[in-house]
Amino acid sequence: MTIDVPQEILDALTDVDMPRLPAEAVASEKVWLASIETPIYRAGCVVVGSGAAGLRAAVEMKRRGVDAVIVSQSAWGGTSACSGSDKQTLHTANTADQGDNYRAMARAIRSGGAMDEDTAYVEAVGSSRMMASLQFLGLPLPQDPLGGTLRYQTDHDEVGRATSCGPRTSRLMVKVLAEEAIRLGVPFYNQTTAVKMLTEGEGAERHVAGMLVMRAGDRTEENPLGIALFVSDVIVLAAGGPGELYRDSVYPNGCFGSLGLALEAGLELVNLTESQFGIGTRREGFPWNLSGTYVQAIPHIYSVDGEGAEHHFLAEYYRSTQELASNIFRKGYQWPFHATRMLDFGSSLVDLAIYRETVAGRRVFMDFNRNPLPVPGDLPFDLERLDEDVRLYLGKAGAGQETPIDRLKHMNPLAIELYRRYKIDIAEEPLEFAVNNQHMNGGIMVDTWGRTNLGGCYAVGEAAGTHGVTRPGGAALNAGQVFGTRVAEHIGGGGGAKRAAAGGVPAAAEAGIANLLSALRTESSLTVKAVRSAVQARMSEKAGIICDQGSVRQALIEARELNMQIRANGLAYGRAAEAVRAVQWRHMALASEAVLSALDFFIGQGGGSRGARAICDPSGELLPLASAGPLQAYRFRKESDAHREEQIVIRLEGDEIRLSTRPNRNLDESARSFFERDWPAWLTGCIYDRGGGE
Repeated sequence: MTIDVPQEILDALTDVDMPRLPAEAVASEKVWLASIETPIYRAGCVVVGSGAAGLRAAVEMKRRGVDAVIVSQSAWGGTSACSGSDKQTLHTANTADQGDNYRAMARAIRSGGAMDEDTAYVEAVGSSRMMASLQFLGLPLPQDPLGGTLRYQTDHDEVGRATSCGPRTSRLMVKVLAEEAIRLGVPFYNQTTAVKMLTEGEGAERHVAGMLVMRAGDRTEENPLGIALFVSDVIVLAAGGPGELYRDSVYPNGCFGSLGLALEAGLELVNLTESQFGIGTRREGFPWNLSGTYVQAIPHIYSVDGEGAEHHFLAEYYRSTQELASNIFRKGYQWPFHATRMLDFGSSLVDLAIYRETVAGRRVFMDFNRNPLPVPGDLPFDLERLDEDVRLYLGKAGAGQETPIDRLKHMNPLAIELYRRYKIDIAEEPLEFAVNNQHMNGGIMVDTWGRTNLGGCYAVGEAAGTHGVTRPGGAALNAGQVFGTRVAEHIGGGGGAKRAAAGGVPAAAEAGIANLLSALRTESSLTVKAVRSAVQARMSEKAGIICDQGSVRQALIEARELNMQIRANGLAYGRAAEAVRAVQWRHMALASEAVLSALDFFIGQGGGSRGARAICDPSGELLPLASAGPLQAYRFRKESDAHREEQIVIRLEGDEIRLSTRPNRNLDESARSFFERDWPAWLTGCIYDRGGGE
């Protein structure tokens, strides 16, 4: 049975207005530092980023009496507020509708390898609480008539732990958390970009002392770049992932993350080899993942060459119309590219085919008004002639309509409405798309309380490298909520951040400002545009879904050379706003070198194909096949089981990136808590393990 959803309901779940920010507090004082009159702001904790993870951390800290403030480059402009797919997923604790099983869920979360077992359990056991609290705040997650949460299957999720309130789920999360933060009186500082972390002490005693920022609101004649200082002993990095790292990207524009900032501050990063890539519309138009029902509706996919001729290119890869159509469908819950799914005519052969078309200069489209064309010599498309898993799913969904657009309208009308908001009517015209970078699974290394190796510094959300090689779709949203709460509990339990930081200006502040200014040179021949072009082209062409040792090694050499030039010559800027971008692209160039260093290290250690990338090698053990025969150019290495048990650690020493490995932290699944024995540790705060981070 089809229920027509009223337009006003579709509008409410698609057009999500964000709350108005409160007025900003003025600086507590101004101090002359490095010949600049620098505004000083003080806080118990500074949260960098206003996405779902950062907002959760701020809300939970405020509830615990912590003097937390949020600084944001662009409030409501990050990935959780602006990105998603047709069913933006919140991963919840459930196993095949048989109740919550946290240990099983933890095993599923970490099943891709290179993930700490204790972290996976923390994410699993915290998931029910996160979902319930989001519902309490007003997140409209769907329920059945008896109060159970509606769930569905997503990528790397074999039992159906995903739930959604439509394509704007993560934006709705940001909305309800932002409203709560404003209600609680959390101060926001918008148009404020974190540019340098200040530290004090040496060795194990080194700790956070504050954050230098650049703020449009603080630009004056005496301070033309708007440099300001937030004095705080506690910082939570929640600025998302390095979306600008790739040219072919589904991130919103302007997502820089904080990996370069973290490296410069001496933080250790982990798993930078691990990302997610998949089909989606690019950010030049409206960036969005084409997962879920977009492909489960089984549209026709084709390419157009420079002469305007159409090519039914997938027919060159699959042996039958049934096989072709079934694998288009499977991209719905096998959305990210995975090397092993290129084998046996699997769903990632779709990604490889699209990648090859775009490399050849062709544009790729999906047409929701046409069913897939038949493979030459085979029978035409027929809903009754699909692989069993596909046929059963569409049957249960009641999606037996004649055309893809009618099937999509039946299964998920919000998917159509979303593109209409951006002047793209997929009911009327084909949709151009490509294989894009979507998520960084690696990031800043943290322990089970979100602590980094720098005292007083925490990381949450995509900034934190907690995910390992692969993760169930939506697990990142859950992880950000869980760890946002964990860091708030840890910071609040210590009691030291209840009041704004007092005392003098950190000794490192003046040198930090001088260092910033020395890197910004109006006379430099290096421009932001040139650095951006070089970094993004290199990463998309040499570090995307298809890699090989020689190309990665050459890309790393070029990335090192670029950073040497930046250190020697600085970056040019014109207006003050361009100075902010210059600092961010300096950080991004450093992050690019770190990612390529990790990839080169991994491949050099015999690393094989897993997760995001196929490591192509003429001696590789695995060979994808197309209907026309073997794809010899894409023969790839098999993943080593030993590499699943460890993580690659990246740190900056002077100007050199250093790499090492560490084993995954384990979890004793036989351990059991006991109320009377363990309650005192909670009461006294011993559970917070205040001996330090990793």
